[in-house]
Order: sequence, then structure tokens, then C-alpha cells
Amino acid sequence: MTVEDQFDGVEALLEEARLTARMPEPAERLRLRLAADLSRSQVAAAIGVGRQTVANWEDGTTDPQSPGRAKYVRLLEGLAKIHPAPDPSAPPSSGPGEPLPANAASPAPPATPLPAPQTARGPDGRAVQGDPAPCVRCGVVTPYKATDGRSLHAGAMCQPPAPAPASEPVTTTPAPTPPPAVSPTPAPVPTRPQRRAKSAARAQAETTGLIGRAVHEELERAEGDADAATQALIKRAIPDVMAMFDETRATARYAYTAYPALPDVLKKPSKKEPDAIWEARPNFHHPGYSLKIPGDIAVTALDANAAYLSALKAWLPIGKLEHSTGSDGVHPKRSGVHLVTPAPWQHPHLPDPLGDRDEPGALWVTDATLRLLLRLSGPRHGLLDAPVIHESWTSGATENFLDALRKTLTTARETALAEDDTVTLEYIKAMYSKFISTMGESIHNREMVRPDWMHLIHSQAYAILWGKAYKAHQAGLDVISMMGTDELHVTGDWRQVFPEGRGVSQMKIKHGDAKASGEYTVGRVDR
Repeated sequence: MTVEDQFDGVEALLEEARLTARMPEPAERLRLRLAADLSRSQVAAAIGVGRQTVANWEDGTTDPQSPGRAKYVRLLEGLAKIHPAPDPSAPPSSGPGEPLPANAASPAPPATPLPAPQTARGPDGRAVQGDPAPCVRCGVVTPYKATDGRSLHAGAMCQPPAPAPASEPVTTTPAPTPPPAVSPTPAPVPTRPQRRAKSAARAQAETTGLIGRAVHEELERAEGDADAATQALIKRAIPDVMAMFDETRATARYAYTAYPALPDVLKKPSKKEPDAIWEARPNFHHPGYSLKIPGDIAVTALDANAAYLSALKAWLPIGKLEHSTGSDGVHPKRSGVHLVTPAPWQHPHLPDPLGDRDEPGALWVTDATLRLLLRLSGPRHGLLDAPVIHESWTSGATENFLDALRKTLTTARETALAEDDTVTLEYIKAMYSKFISTMGESIHNREMVRPDWMHLIHSQAYAILWGKAYKAHQAGLDVISMMGTDELHVTGDWRQVFPEGRGVSQMKIKHGDAKASGEYTVGRVDR
């Protein structure tokens, strides 16, 4: 055996030892990475795993496994040599004004202070972001970076640390007799759903923080001018919400196709012409009432809050759309677009679930519209016959694909409402509305082309509003009109039907239109 072979054998044994070595505790793994000023993305790329995997290793959600374990052990070993843990037995340094021990060496002269770190900014003037890490000034985690690469809150907008608990007066009592030693009960190992829930909660908290930091950054840049900051936030809403969407996908189960091959029905014939999908946008006015006839019938114009935000919870196809004929493409776990011939709508006192449509016959609708038609044709409602389904373009689907993004934006919106923060409210509204409107073929968003998703979410918003109209009708209110995604005009005591407020599940009186008060009267049409 040659010397080289012997060394190879030693290296093999060392490698095997690393694979079976006891890993440092999660807190130590995190300390070593931060001490070396490495991002999770850098560690993940070096080991060959995902960024979220490194995050899970550092918070103890999962433990490293082969083949990445050996590389991770080697990295931690090297970092531990460069950045050893502080010695807990080392004596504390003398405070100001305290004499040094007689045998202590003279203190070194004070070093020249380093210049204060500055926020790094890109060519567009925006603060540079990276992997979240503790700020070099305040220690609170931030995604923004200084010019030297370290983490630093943008514009020195550092967050104050949590206040330390008040100290209790110390009383001297005799030490109790220690109880007999008992073997500690091992902590229960969290289940996979618990680990996933923990990761999702952490990701949502981190993502929600991005909204607050963006608002602080633009307010600082605008020197407190709320209008200027709002306009700047609206301009950056698309890239910001796409970055937030990517963050919420960190713990997701589903991989999706951002640029699927599209059937012709989802392609625009020209830039000025729409595609063939009918979204069922409502434009309903009750034929029995009119503004032109004097009358004393009181009507309230109601506004459904954040309608598009609620519509993000829709069944969305996550893969390439596949063609089928008849009803083969209709399935609870599939979604897409369908060519159908709907049954006639025979209820003039209620909005047509297909909206205002002039031409009879077959038309392409989204899965959200088809699901509504099928529910209304079922035994519970019995309002019309089931539509005839001719063909479909569908894919396997999930209702929760955008749920993490929806929950994040909803939580941030609730906080902004509680704090009467109009700047953040306008920023959040711009994010979810532009996210939906540009996910089709748009020059403003090149990160995905999913016109099927855009049509589905629009249709879902209309279907939700139709459900509110039907609920009002069932409660004895007359539906005077229903328009767009959020406008519902009714007679009677609407507060007995809908909770009042600005939350996503509430309704409020609509203001700012021709009926500025939100309340008006109509007359009854004689027939």
C-alpha cells in the first residue's frame, strides 16, 4: 500500500466520522454563520441545498442529513476555528472608573473609530436587500445591507430592542434542600405538520416585516411626506409583491409552472383585443326600481372590502393546461377554463351569475364561474339547469396556492387599519391589485405569464359578490344593483345581514361616488 493510499484511507475515515459526528446545537449553527457574516443563500449554495433548508437547520426544525451533512459539518468546523465561542469563565472587563488590578497590563490606546456604516443603494436609489440578518447597529433582523455587505436597517431606521423586564428586589433566603436527581424527560420531537406550521409562521412574520420596513424607508426618503411616500410605494408595488410571493413560497408544497404553453383561447388576437375568456363581470340593475322615478324607498350602497384580496383563495391550476372534451376536465381538484353553453337565467330580481351578456350560446368561462353555475343548479339552490360542458383546458389545482400571500397581506392590512396607517393601506392595496392585473401578459411583470390565473381570480371576486347578493335576497332585502367586484346596493336593514367594518369579511357604506352619502332613494317601476 502506498503512502497516498494510506492518506486516502485516513481521509475516508475522517469523512465517515464527520457524517456521524454530533452536530452543534441549532443556536451555535446560527451564531457561527452570523459571526462569519454569511447569508443563508451563500451557505445553501456551497452545500447544495435550499435556503429554507439552512433556516430549518438553524432553528432545529430539521437535522442535516446526507449528502449535505458532511459538507455542513466541515463548514461549521472551519467557522468554529475562526470564530470560537466566547469563554464563559473569562473575567468581565472593568467598567468605567474602576481601578485595574495591580498586576494588570496597561490598557491599549483607544483605536481610531471606524466610520458609521452607510446604507447600500442600487442604481435606482433603492436600498439593497439580501438575506435577513441581525442589524450591525441594533441587532434586530433586517434584509437591508450596508455598503460593506453587513446587515443594516435602511436609512438607519433601527428598531428599538424589546425592553428588559424590571428587576425584582433580591431577598436572601436559606437555600432549599435540593430534591433527589430525576432523569429529565426528553422533549417531544415535533411532528412534520408541527414543523411545517412553525416554518410557515416564521416565514409569514418575516414577510410581514418587509412591508413595514419598505414603508419606513420611503417615509424617510420623502422626509415624512406621506403623499410622496405613498406614490413611491405604489411605483415599487409590483417588484415588492413578487419578492413577497417568492418568500411565501419558501415553505410551499407545490411547484408551479410560471410560463406554461397557453391554448389559443388564452392568447390575445392583438394588443388591443382581449382573449376569449368571459369573466362574468356583473352589471345588474333591478328592473322593478328606478332613480328616474320619485320615490321614498331607501337604498344603501355597500362596499365589499378588499374584494380581490379575498379572491386570492381560488382554485388555481399549477401546471400546464391539458385539453379534454365533455365533462372529463371537470373535477374538484382540477381547474382551468371551460367552453360551456349555460342555461337561461329566469330570475330578474337577482343578478345573472354570468353577468351582463348580450350574445346567447356557448362561451369560455373560468373554473370559478363554472363552480358557481354548478352550485346554483344543484338541489340546494335549484335556480337553473346545469350548463352543457363542451371542452376544457385544465390542470391539477389547489385552493391554497396563494393563501400564504393572502394571509400575509391580510395581517398587514389589519395592523394598518388598527393604526390608521393610510400609507401602508394604499401600499398593500397596490400590491395585491397589481399582482393580479399584471400576472397575465404584461410588460410590467415579466416573472410569470398566467392569464388563466388572472381570469380565475377576477371571476372568483365576482362569484363572491354574487354570494353576498344572494345572502341579502334570502334575508328579505331587495338587491337594487350589483357592479364590479365590490359594489352592492340593497334596501332594508343590511346590518342584520352583514357585519359592518373595514375588515375583509365585513361591509361598509360606499362613499366617494355620485351618491356621496352612500344612501339614496328610488321609486318603484309600475308594470
